[in-house]
Amino acid sequence: MATNSGARVIVKLRSTESPHAYTTTKSRRNTPERMEIKKFDPVVRRHVMYRETR
Repeated sequence: MATNSGARVIVKLRSTESPHAYTTTKSRRNTPERMEIKKFDPVVRRHVMYRETR
């Protein structure tokens, strides 16, 4: 039986140019540093950098 207290955590990705945010999961073991990824921002209607917030 699997437990839910493993290495995967839910993180919030906040846009650098608007208040929009995505939620996703990441592995604490493989990526201990904060995530940065380029995603589509529907507020400004273009791809921008999203950074992990805590």
